[in-house]
Amino acid sequence: MKINTTLLAAQPFLKGLSKQQLEVLSDNAMLVEFPVGRLIFEEGLDAHRFYVILEGSVALESANGSAESDLIQTISAGDVLGWSWLFPPYKWNFNARALAPTKAIIFFAPTLRELCERDHDLGYELLKRVSQVVISRLQSTRLQSLKRVLK
Repeated sequence: MKINTTLLAAQPFLKGLSKQQLEVLSDNAMLVEFPVGRLIFEEGLDAHRFYVILEGSVALESANGSAESDLIQTISAGDVLGWSWLFPPYKWNFNARALAPTKAIIFFAPTLRELCERDHDLGYELLKRVSQVVISRLQSTRLQSLKRVLK
């Protein structure tokens, strides 16, 4: 089922993309839902998806070698999930788990990377936006590390 470009254009991460870019993305997107507790992806596995969260919330966790993971950040509606799809070796750097029933738009990374190669303007826009997500997640990870040290 094709995702409406109006829905894509309303997402903070995709705001400002051209109508043509939104059309291309729309042709390569679908809706998914995750129940509470569902592991969406696992650290170290292949990163072949990218998500825009529409509803719900997701915990980004870092495996720490024990049975429990460290919470890095909680993301919710309007946020994006997954940046590892864009950077080799295309492996997840965190675990992601649904904290509430979650709806998202999913893009398949191999297709998305191919689209970026064909349309460098689209690729550059996505790279700039994903880079901001990476910076935010790294800052959050740094703050979590500082909190653990100060305990």
